[in-house]
Amino acid sequence: MEEITIDVNYLARVEGRGALNISISKDGKVEDLQFRIYEPPRFFESFLIGRKYDEVMELTSRICGICPVAHQITAIRAIENALGIEPSQQTRDLRKLMAISAHIQSNVFSMYFLSLPDLMGYESIITMTKDNLDIVKRGLKLKKLGNDITDLIGGRAVHPVTAVVGGFTVIPSRNKMKAIRKRLVEAKQDAYDTVDLFSEVEIPDFERKCEHIAISDPKEYSINHGRFRSTEGLDIDEMEYRDYIREEQVPYSTALHSHVKNRSSFMVGPLPRVNINFDQLSSDAKDAARRSGVKFPNFNPFVSHLARAVELVHDIDESIEIIDRVPLKEERRNFICKAGFGAAITEAPRGSLYHSYEIDNNGIVKKADLVPPTAHNANNIEKDLQEFVLTLLDLSMDEITLKCEMLIRAYDPCISCSTH
Repeated sequence: MEEITIDVNYLARVEGRGALNISISKDGKVEDLQFRIYEPPRFFESFLIGRKYDEVMELTSRICGICPVAHQITAIRAIENALGIEPSQQTRDLRKLMAISAHIQSNVFSMYFLSLPDLMGYESIITMTKDNLDIVKRGLKLKKLGNDITDLIGGRAVHPVTAVVGGFTVIPSRNKMKAIRKRLVEAKQDAYDTVDLFSEVEIPDFERKCEHIAISDPKEYSINHGRFRSTEGLDIDEMEYRDYIREEQVPYSTALHSHVKNRSSFMVGPLPRVNINFDQLSSDAKDAARRSGVKFPNFNPFVSHLARAVELVHDIDESIEIIDRVPLKEERRNFICKAGFGAAITEAPRGSLYHSYEIDNNGIVKKADLVPPTAHNANNIEKDLQEFVLTLLDLSMDEITLKCEMLIRAYDPCISCSTH
């Protein structure tokens, strides 16, 4: 065979600026492979130092316009852990509803608008729309539902403003919550149709057994709270994160690469969440997963699309449950500022997100540490590609390139989040 060189200098349909460079020798060996993130570093960890504790969630939400809710809630929880604050059950419920709304909008966007054109053989969502207008409309409708829930709970759909340390500044009205509940009930069929759609589209037959990690709790499908658990036996509290997870710099990327101490890379995201927490899914979500014909746990990264669809069914179910039980009463937020260290791990749509802060007696940040999902996944994406590309050598160069890009899009990387 001839030497193969793949150079994708700007990855399409991912958030942020990244590239892919692969060199394969004549004897079929991967000589070099780089998932190259060249988004400029953004130094959030540095400029948070010297800021006050109640500014942190506002500033970190600006890391990303797609993931502001996840960064905001993770920052708040880390600060609360540093201050020894235990939020009320109502606050936990409203935060989870807001986090779920972000999952709905982000996962729908990933499935329908970033990856589905690949899977249905179209160049983009624009060309796909001509033949599949109903599918595109369904995606837009679901995306708007997620946006509107974020707006209702958080005060606006992007960079919400009501969530603060200890609670919320404004509680949504019962009437507006009832209206959203009705839309959630109506969206259930759209969620089922989404599972059916992603059960039917053809995906590459590729599997690489690697460590999958997500937060987990036996009492609920974890998004904002849980232990950090893996398919390989990792089971730690969020405050122990840095005892087990390491990062290293690679010369071609502004995103650090993560690995488990004394082990290798790992995957975070919807597929690890479903693999680890399948039993905590709603009964309808579990039934939808079983009807898809795909068995979980599963280690084909392309099944991440289906995992997002299964989560969509669960997210609608749990959102309705939260709306039905939350009292929506005004609450006071009383606490004393003190020095401390706090860490938090939540599940952003793309996977596990870590924040930690050290603050002094005046509530001033002395140290910050942020690890977004794509910084967790970048190392694993490369390891997947190293094996996946070797299964494609009988294809044309265009097909090989497209399939490799499809694998990256299956992870739905958020590159701007990953550079700090």
